[in-house]
Amino acid sequence: MKESKYLSDDRNILVNLKELPVFAPLDQADLQHLLRMSRLRIYKPDEAIIEEGSLDNWIYFLIFGKVRLIKHDREISVLTESGDLFGEMRFIDNTPRTASAYADGDTVCLALDTSYVEQLSGEDKLSLGYVLYRILAGILAEKLREATQELMRHKGKANIAFWND
Repeated sequence: MKESKYLSDDRNILVNLKELPVFAPLDQADLQHLLRMSRLRIYKPDEAIIEEGSLDNWIYFLIFGKVRLIKHDREISVLTESGDLFGEMRFIDNTPRTASAYADGDTVCLALDTSYVEQLSGEDKLSLGYVLYRILAGILAEKLREATQELMRHKGKANIAFWND
């Protein structure tokens, strides 16, 4: 993996991130806060990004490429969209990683160091914490909608199979 230093006020990155739907609702000041606690990471094909069971403080946003999510040696998902989020559950519930993530081809991620939030105090901590939870809440709500639709599709298939037997 190749990794940048923490991103500060890189105008090009700021403009590019603002174009991603996940970051679109944020104002420039909020995005600059996120950049200060973020690094760009470049992964080679099949390189591990997250190891199941590990403990770290990073949340990832896919910028370019694909990421395979693996749990107990079974592929559970492939992320392909710029702005796709992974690794967020560790930040939310502070438990070990529940799945591994691997680069599927050359892959670039924005890695956000959540330990940075804990180093802040007062208004800064509240403000940045709010921004992060707002992003996560929107993404998790969308994932829940998708999971519910998938469950309903499978439930419908199960009901049809039951009545056809």
